[in-house]
Amino acid sequence: MKRYVVLDTETTGMPVTDGHRIIEIGCVEVIERRLTGRHYHVYIQPDREVDEGAVAVHGITDEYLKDKPRFKDVADEFYEFIKGAELVIHNAPFDVGFIENEYALLGQTERSNITDYCTVLDTLVMARERHPGQRNTLDALCSRYHVDNSQRELHGALLDAEILADVFLHMTGGQSSLLLAGDGEGGGQGAGAIRRLAADRLTAPVLAASAAELEAHRAFLQDLAKISGRELDW
Repeated sequence: MKRYVVLDTETTGMPVTDGHRIIEIGCVEVIERRLTGRHYHVYIQPDREVDEGAVAVHGITDEYLKDKPRFKDVADEFYEFIKGAELVIHNAPFDVGFIENEYALLGQTERSNITDYCTVLDTLVMARERHPGQRNTLDALCSRYHVDNSQRELHGALLDAEILADVFLHMTGGQSSLLLAGDGEGGGQGAGAIRRLAADRLTAPVLAASAAELEAHRAFLQDLAKISGRELDW
């Protein structure tokens, strides 16, 4: 049974090599092409200021973060949530680099190479392969696959992870039954809510054609073939 964890982070700025840190992590779990309702969400005190440019993107201020836990306080529970999963990330090198840096700063070398305990699927790479020469930002993919991102005025890690999960399911085979991400287990509060299909909604009945209907359809196809002068392969 394939377990995906769709993941997003927000940071104090970029790049990680300039000492920037993670300030928010949002993850949602997908199993058998369904959001299970389990999620992981936390804000993190980075022990440094958030760049003004970054605040303009995600709206997370130093004042908001001052009483939040540090990464060392959540490192174990975050690791347990993602361990063994295939991580689905848009522009994976960015998020993976920051996560690995946080574990390296703690001296946890066994966790500082994320591919030792997870596999990683980059939806940006996937999108570029499927839509070469087009814009493949998350917002562009939402528009292309008709995914509602109307509540995404600012970036937020949990909301973006939820939206990316919808996009990923569309890219890999179409819409699936989804649950409200906030209805299951997980840490923290969601950055926003997305309207989703209820998992316990009534299933549309599948009605089989009768013998008479099948015969009428066969006769129709024969007539259509005669009129068109060609064999039909549908």
